[in-house]
Amino acid sequence: MQSDAIPFSKEYLEGHASPPVINLLTRVDLINSPLFPSVPDLNRVLRRYCDNWDGPEFKAQRLFLSTETRYYETIIRQDNVVPTRENNWHDLFNALIWAQFPKAKRRLNELHVIDIEQCGVSPRTQRRNRLTHFDECGVVLAVESPSNDLPDDEKQAYIAFQERFLAKLAHHKWHDVFLNEREVWGNKVTPFVFGHANLEMMLNPFIGLTGKWLAVVVPSGFSELSWWEQRKAVDMALVNRISALDDFLCAPILKPIPLLGVPGWHREAQTLCFYNNVEYFRPVNAKAKPSLQLPLFE
Repeated sequence: MQSDAIPFSKEYLEGHASPPVINLLTRVDLINSPLFPSVPDLNRVLRRYCDNWDGPEFKAQRLFLSTETRYYETIIRQDNVVPTRENNWHDLFNALIWAQFPKAKRRLNELHVIDIEQCGVSPRTQRRNRLTHFDECGVVLAVESPSNDLPDDEKQAYIAFQERFLAKLAHHKWHDVFLNEREVWGNKVTPFVFGHANLEMMLNPFIGLTGKWLAVVVPSGFSELSWWEQRKAVDMALVNRISALDDFLCAPILKPIPLLGVPGWHREAQTLCFYNNVEYFRPVNAKAKPSLQLPLFE
């Protein structure tokens, strides 16, 4: 089903959508809305939940002049507003990603504009393709640092475990990361949907739904923070990580992750039989190049 045919209905969402969608709309107090959230509703989310908001506001696409010819990313950069289509799931989720990760979204926008000013709008640069891919389909893995109270040898053992876990994920060792080490998720490694297209597709999820992950380092104790505090920490960590990866100038960086395999992200039972579906949980391509994002702790 195309998303434009999906109603904004709590009944529909609770009967069809993946848990991250329901959780997000609940957290921003939109889940019970009788109507599709308006652009002013989205701006109210910013004022209610985002302390000292210094990011852009959302502006309905219909309010722009018919003579407006500037590119989307340029408008955001120059006017500090995000053109937003009304009654549109894709743009609704984009707004809610801005609310959670404003610094990272701002940095992606800045990098787009840098390339546009240097190379023009079309054709897109390779970096802009990578930025767009992450913006649409990204999953952020918040990897907790070891406690400073640990002896040095235990710190190194902890870091080695985290690196092995990420290496297994990068090499598609799905049974290891999703079943055998399931307790890692939400504790040592916490996943976040960053790509708004991911959320749109999770309205009516299907086997085959895949995102692209990027790991970031967050402080020890991260898993104990509140919902919004976690997102503030991830936002800053993500900006630092993008910078450390040369602002996405080089590749490959992102690695695939079956979204419905992430513990707690699928409505159905995540059983051994489910993870045995090799058409979804595919082995790594033998020709795949190693990701530049690993090792994470350097």
